[in-house]
Amino acid sequence: MRKTVNMARKCMFFVHFFMWLSVVDSASQKPNIIIMMMDDMGWGDLGILGQPAKETPHLDQMAAEGTLMTDFYAANPLCSPSRAALLSGRLPIRNGFYTTNQHARNAYVPQFLDGGIQDGEVLLPELLRTVGYKSKIIGKWHLGHQTQYLPLKHGFDEFFGSPNCHFGPYNNIGTPNIPVYKNQDMAGRYYDDFIITKAGESNLTQLYIKEALSFIEAQHIASEPFLLYWVPDATHTPLYASKSFLGKSQRGLYGDAVQELDNGVGQILQKLKDMGIDQNTFAFFTSDNGAALVGKFHGGSNGPFLCGKETTFEGGMREPAIAWWPGTIKAGQVSHQLGSIMDLFTTSLSIAGLKPPSDRIIDGTDLLPHLINGTVDLNKPIYYYRGNEMMAVRIGLYKAHYWTWTNSISEFLERGVNFCRGENVTGVMTHEQTNHSSSPLLFHLGRDPGEKYPISNSTQEYKDVIIEIMNVVKDHKDKLIPGEPQLNICDAAVQNWAPPGCEKLGDCLPIPKSNPYKCGWPH
Repeated sequence: MRKTVNMARKCMFFVHFFMWLSVVDSASQKPNIIIMMMDDMGWGDLGILGQPAKETPHLDQMAAEGTLMTDFYAANPLCSPSRAALLSGRLPIRNGFYTTNQHARNAYVPQFLDGGIQDGEVLLPELLRTVGYKSKIIGKWHLGHQTQYLPLKHGFDEFFGSPNCHFGPYNNIGTPNIPVYKNQDMAGRYYDDFIITKAGESNLTQLYIKEALSFIEAQHIASEPFLLYWVPDATHTPLYASKSFLGKSQRGLYGDAVQELDNGVGQILQKLKDMGIDQNTFAFFTSDNGAALVGKFHGGSNGPFLCGKETTFEGGMREPAIAWWPGTIKAGQVSHQLGSIMDLFTTSLSIAGLKPPSDRIIDGTDLLPHLINGTVDLNKPIYYYRGNEMMAVRIGLYKAHYWTWTNSISEFLERGVNFCRGENVTGVMTHEQTNHSSSPLLFHLGRDPGEKYPISNSTQEYKDVIIEIMNVVKDHKDKLIPGEPQLNICDAAVQNWAPPGCEKLGDCLPIPKSNPYKCGWPH
């Protein structure tokens, strides 16, 4: 009898063992996911998209081996809302990354901002974790810097980078220098420990490349599927590049930064090939918003598109985009499928065998069928939001502007802030917030990608198209339930005075008295 029981226990042991093996094997076979999102890089910065200097050979090769998406968009013309949209699959107006302090104002997460990503938003790494993925963010987070908002609180397993932009240097008295994190603790601060010189020399991009390669190798050895969210920020001012790239580009310091990032992309993709996991890895390259044109010598190129970062013209939100998955996505393809960074949320879930959450509206759609089969859905809308206002919408090749605004005339004249350097389209680029909702400005982006020639509202073309667009917009607004705005309140006391781990480094700074106030967003 005892022998029978022991045999039964042994049999059950092996049943459970092989079930466990099956789970492990299933997890190890799930495709890896790499999302590489640059900071303020423009559509026209890639050689494959016409940049005359042709200084992005690795990205051009990535496009040759994958699919170039020419009609791909950010979810917002500014960094933080776009990043929140990518990781949640939802428009910033839904996930709370907007302000109601003033109408149609861009807002983000500087270190004196009191808000951040809410626990109610379910982010991509949280969902991937349920099917065995390990996730790492390398670079700029920008969804909140207080402890409750940091990446490891929202699904990421590892973090190397910063919660904010690398502005500075500061004196650590009125304003603290921004911390750089290694997982849950700070590893130092920009300028104090992670140096960026006045000449723009820094080894940060090299550190980000090294971290990516190490993570890929470690996950391959562990036979665990992974999400690598690679978000370096060298093309955001103040620009920087490492010593070996400084002065190499025809395009100045910005071009140096682009060349180094391009080299990093090349190293990451080559690592996948060397380890034999390229055919089991989906990689996507894009940017968080259009190139910043406000600086005369420090911005990128938005190609033929109007204006740049901060605006809802094409230059502010249309992004370079490349999808790469050898053996699954055909090489050398060009797709005109409309896409958004929110689609990376839903597409990644699809790749992992998951469905999006059903308890909320998800704006991202699955791009994979279009990337594999070369199909195009002409009915997919793209919404262009600026703060709490839907400024424009695109359906097919038509784009309708319900509101137009660059920035205030006083900011433009007195401070020289120009988001549309060298461009002037009368009646389209407006320095006052102009409401066109009763008769939206309509453009055909195939014939007029630069948005210079509005279609007359007296033409039959206009009348036929605008009815369809207005119906789509009405349906969108009728169903819209805005999230609680997170970008309204600022407070000097919430700055990076004493980040987690500061006590280990002897780098905790005195925290001033809290004095919350409504944030002011100039544009």
